[in-house]
Amino acid sequence: MRTSSALREIESLDPLRDHRRITFLCLHQEFAWDAQRAFDLALLKSFCVPSISRVLVHSGELEERPQRRYDDTEILLSELVEHGYDSERGLRAIKRMNQMHARFEIDNADYLYVLSTFLFEPIRFIDRFGYRPTLENERLALFHFWREVGLRMNVREIPEDYERYAQWNRAFERDHFRFSESNRRVGLATTRLFTSWFPRAVQPAVKWGVYALLEREALEAFGFPDAPSWLRRATQRALRTRARVLRVLPARAVPALRSTVTRPSHPCGYHIEQLGPAPELSAPVRVGRKRRPKSAAKVARKAEPPQESS
Repeated sequence: MRTSSALREIESLDPLRDHRRITFLCLHQEFAWDAQRAFDLALLKSFCVPSISRVLVHSGELEERPQRRYDDTEILLSELVEHGYDSERGLRAIKRMNQMHARFEIDNADYLYVLSTFLFEPIRFIDRFGYRPTLENERLALFHFWREVGLRMNVREIPEDYERYAQWNRAFERDHFRFSESNRRVGLATTRLFTSWFPRAVQPAVKWGVYALLEREALEAFGFPDAPSWLRRATQRALRTRARVLRVLPARAVPALRSTVTRPSHPCGYHIEQLGPAPELSAPVRVGRKRRPKSAAKVARKAEPPQESS
């Protein structure tokens, strides 16, 4: 098993006190490629919830300019991880995200779920396909990092415990993943975006590879066909072969800074305040679910086994 200066530093740090540093090393140095693929899956899975996909359909962002919308989201998240949520650039990124969402009356539970995907999807992907599984202090550091980001975005009722939030995440998916036309539209736009990054000849294979990495519940919520069992096995085998190769290769020596990548949607760079759609002056628009969602605490308690106590 390979080792690295980043791994040794992570092992020496405290997951609460040093959660910003651990998150940066984990997502941008130890597992830079894995974290990027997990971000793609997190983006897709959030659109399995009709009240969330309706926001994207109403805004038109993902269907009309998908690469720009994807780039802007990734840049804002990268600013937070690379510079810290309390840095000057991090505070500007949070302010911009709040401005982008302010036009829509989005349910707190939907904010909670999207936030949870940034936490749990990288951990789950790395544990399945990384060159090593995540360490406990990496998992806890990611929890503390995204919880602090959520608090600064005025997300309410964020669970104070990693396991409770994980239970809430799974319970929310069971309760709210269901098919809708808005899911299908946004899902198709997103998979078209993912496949557009590859030569035309392999785009169908890439599309089916995305299907093979999604849970069947997510595919049903999009109205996508299920990937054949042989394709799921082949995709997983390929990713695990990559992990075995990485174990004998030298570790990444420097972090991969996603905010410095030149992008087609921002060929000359970007200003944080100009990311996302142009500011809207109209009144807030409600496009989410109408009923009041259960609180995170209530759903988490429901998901807990009866014999456990907290």
